[in-house]
Amino acid sequence: MKQLNDFLTDMADLDLHPEALIWRAGSPASMEAAGGILTMEIPFYPYSLQGSLQPVSGRPAETYTVNLSCPDDEILHLYTKHVSQSPMLSLHDSLTARPLSVLEEESCWRIYDDKQRLRACFYKVRTAPEGWSDQITPAFDSLKGDFYTASGRQITLSAHDQFFPEKVESLPLAFISFEHEGQQKKAALFSFQAESDEHFAGTGERFASQDLRGRTINLENTDAMGVNSRRAYKNVPFYLSSRGYGLFIHSSAHMRLSLADISTRAAQGRIEEDELDLFILGGDHPEGILNNYRKLSGYPPQLPLWSYGTWMSRMTYFSAQEIDEICERLRQEEYPCDLIHIDTGWFETDWVCEWTFSKANFPDPPGFMKSLRDQGYRVSLWQTPNIGEGNRLLKEALDKRYLAPPRGKAVSSSSDFSGQDFGGQIDFTNPEAVQWYQGMIRDLLEKGASVIKTDFGERIQMNADYLNMSPDKLHNLYGLLYQKAAFEETQRTREEGIIWARAGWAGCQRYPLHWGGDAAATWEGMAGSLKGGLHIGLSGFGFWSHDVPGFHGLPEFMNSYPEDDLYMRWTQFAVFSSHLRYHGTSPREPWHFPEIADSIRKWLRLRYYLIPYFMEQARAVSETGFPVLRAMVFHHADDPVCWNIDDQFFCGRDFLVCPVMNSRNERRVYLPEGEWIDFWTGELLEGRQWLERHEIPLEEMPLFVRNKAEIPVYPEAVLTTDDMDLEKVRTLRVDSSFRGWRQQPAAAELGWS
Repeated sequence: MKQLNDFLTDMADLDLHPEALIWRAGSPASMEAAGGILTMEIPFYPYSLQGSLQPVSGRPAETYTVNLSCPDDEILHLYTKHVSQSPMLSLHDSLTARPLSVLEEESCWRIYDDKQRLRACFYKVRTAPEGWSDQITPAFDSLKGDFYTASGRQITLSAHDQFFPEKVESLPLAFISFEHEGQQKKAALFSFQAESDEHFAGTGERFASQDLRGRTINLENTDAMGVNSRRAYKNVPFYLSSRGYGLFIHSSAHMRLSLADISTRAAQGRIEEDELDLFILGGDHPEGILNNYRKLSGYPPQLPLWSYGTWMSRMTYFSAQEIDEICERLRQEEYPCDLIHIDTGWFETDWVCEWTFSKANFPDPPGFMKSLRDQGYRVSLWQTPNIGEGNRLLKEALDKRYLAPPRGKAVSSSSDFSGQDFGGQIDFTNPEAVQWYQGMIRDLLEKGASVIKTDFGERIQMNADYLNMSPDKLHNLYGLLYQKAAFEETQRTREEGIIWARAGWAGCQRYPLHWGGDAAATWEGMAGSLKGGLHIGLSGFGFWSHDVPGFHGLPEFMNSYPEDDLYMRWTQFAVFSSHLRYHGTSPREPWHFPEIADSIRKWLRLRYYLIPYFMEQARAVSETGFPVLRAMVFHHADDPVCWNIDDQFFCGRDFLVCPVMNSRNERRVYLPEGEWIDFWTGELLEGRQWLERHEIPLEEMPLFVRNKAEIPVYPEAVLTTDDMDLEKVRTLRVDSSFRGWRQQPAAAELGWS
C-alpha cells in the first residue's frame, strides 16, 4: 500500500490499478423476506477514475443479491454468498435462524425479528437535490442502511462519507474489478460510520497501542520476527467497538481494515475476493460481543491441569543426558516444573525435521520420556510443516503429493535457521497429507510426548498448487488447518487436547494454546508481548503465553544474555499469564541468574499456589467471551481511560496485574472503579485513581486484588502438579482483614516470609 491519505489510493488501490472500475451500491431495487432470510436485489453502478470518480457511460449496473439473516438475538448476518462448512466456523448449538419480516414504507424498508424488534432499515432512492446544489452535485443513488442490536444500538453503513459524490472517503458497499497478472480480479469494500469518540480493538495479535482508532491494518499473516513492528503472526478478521458492537469478516482472503484512519468518519475494509460475508455482533460490552463471536467461530476447550505449571526450554537441548541433568537439578533445587520442551535439537541434524529422534543422542525415546514422566515431567517437541532438501521424507512427500507442488523454486521462510534448501510445505488441504502428518506425530505421542509445538505456519508458498484451496484463500487459513491436525491427533492419542502454536486466524482459539512469537529479550520486547496478548484476548483467543524472558538477545542474537532484572520482571508477568514457559536462544534455567535465583523460586511457588484459580478462570474462558489475560476494558468498557491502557491487565476476574517494564523500578498504575486490596500490604484503595510507584522492590510487582475476592489456592509447596491433591484446595478471602501476602500462613510454606 502506497499511503497517500486518500480512499481511492489507500483503500481502493486505484494508484496501482488506474483502469479499475468501482461498482458502488445503490438503494435496493426490491426486498423480500422468506424462510427467515431477507433477500435484497441491489444495483451496483460502475465508476472509473477520471480525475475524480465518474459514471461509466453506457455501462449498465450489475445487480447483486444481498441477504440478511438473524442466527441469534445478537447476531446479524449480511452476505452475498455464505459457506456454512468453512473451517473458520464452529457454530454453537444455540444458533437457530430467527424469522425476519419486512415492512415497506414510503421512504424505506424496516426489518423486524420474531420479537418485533427493529433490526435493520434500508432507505429508498433519495430525491434529487434542488437549486444551485443540483448543478454542482448531481443526484447519486447510494445505499443507505442501519442495523440494530437486540438492545437497540444502531450501526450505520457509511453512506455519505464524501466531499461531493465524486470525491468519496468510504463507500457503504462496493466492489472493485481490475486486471492483475493477466487475470480479472475483484475485491469487496464495506464501511460503517465511526463516531468521533469511538474506540476499536481486536484484529489479532497487534503489538501496538490498545486503542486501534486511527490505524490501517493489513490482515496478512507473516513471520513477524519479533513483537515490535506492524507485522503479525496472528491476524483475526474481527474488530469490536466501544459503541457496543463487533464485526466478524468471514473470509480468509487478504484484507485491509481502516479504523477511523483513512476516513475518521468510518470503519472500513477491503477484502481480496468477490463476495461479502459479514457478521454484525451485538453484546453491548467486550465480553458479550466476543461471546457472540465465539458462538460462530468456536470456544476454547479446557486444558489439562499440568499445563498451568512451569514449562522449561531453550533453543535447544541436544541430548537425553543433557535434559536428564537439567531435570534432576530443577528437582534438587526445588524449582517447580511440569514440562520440558525440546526445540530443534532432537533430530539427527539440528532443524532437519524428520519426526524421529537422533539415535545417537536419544537412543531410547520411550524409556527417556517415561523416566521423565515418572519424575513429574511431560515432554513437548518442536517441529515444522516445512520440509527441506536433504530431508529423508522429501521424496515420499513429493511423490505422494503430501507437499503442495511449487510452480518454480520454493522459497524458504527467512527465519528458518536450518540452512536447508526449502522443498515445500505439507498440504493440509489434502486429507491424505493430513493422515500422513498425524501418523508421524501419533508415533511420537505414543512413545511418550505430551505436546507438539506447531511452529511456523504463517507463510506459505504462494506459487504452489494446493489440492483443495487456492493459495490466496489458504495463506491466512494455513495455521488453522495445521493446528487442527496436531491438536485433534494429540486429543485422540493422549486424551488431552493441547499444542503450542504461533500462527493464528479466526477459529484457531479452538486449538490452544498459542504463544506470542520471537520477542527480543529487552524491555521493548516485554512491552510488545503484553500488547500482543491484550489484543489477542480481544480477538477471541482465551489462552496465550510468551517466551520468558524474551526469545533472542540484542545486539547479538544468540550471545546477548538477559539482564537479571528483565528475567525477574518477565517472570512476574508470566506468573499471571495463562501459561508460563521459559525459552530463548541462550540458557534460561534459573541457576544461570544466581543473584535472583531464590526469588525466582518464590515466584514459581506462588504460581503453583494459584493454579486452582487459573483452573477456575479457565472454565469461564470455555463458556464465555473472556480470556485469562484480560484487557482493562473487559471489566470497565465504560471507562474511556481503560481503552488506552496497554501495560497492565486483569488476570481472570480478580487480579489486577501491573508489570514493571524498565530498570528504573517504577511505573504508574491505574486503579479502575471499585475497591482494591494491595496484595503486598493489604491496604484498601478506592478505584478511579492513578498511583505513582517508585523504587519498587525487584522481588515485588504492583499487584492488586478485587476487594472481597475469594481465590481458590493450593496451600502447600509442590514440585509438580502430580503432587497436588485437589481435595486440599482452600479459599483465600481477600478483604479488609487481609494483611498482605507475607502475613498469610501459606507464604511461609512457600518461602516468602
